[in-house]
Amino acid sequence: SDVCSSDLEARERALVLLYEAESRSLPVGDVVAAELVAPPQLAVDLATGVETNRDRYDSLISSKARGWRLDRMPMIDRAVLRLALHELADRPETPTAVILNEAVELAKRYSTEDSGRFVNGVLAALVPLVR
Repeated sequence: SDVCSSDLEARERALVLLYEAESRSLPVGDVVAAELVAPPQLAVDLATGVETNRDRYDSLISSKARGWRLDRMPMIDRAVLRLALHELADRPETPTAVILNEAVELAKRYSTEDSGRFVNGVLAALVPLVR
């Protein structure tokens, strides 16, 4: 359906916004303001929601990412994990399986060979804590 594809597009744009904000040490709002084409509102809402709750999400991720310090993870993996956690916590109408599957797909598409499995493992451990 259209809703799913537009959600997917919004997640992807949110991921890019988060990545750019972190890599340039800028607030999400500054990155959004500099975009030539305004991102979908959902993408902006997701990215700013992640930014607002980042400390909480980072401590959750750290608690389950065995053997991985947050600052040693690929930046995309961190952003994908934060984004998925935000949706799990903030968008109860979106099924858990959809959030996890799309997080894994984004990790595979934009990060390393092993990122999909890593993201899936961390999120699966976190679902009971946030849903």
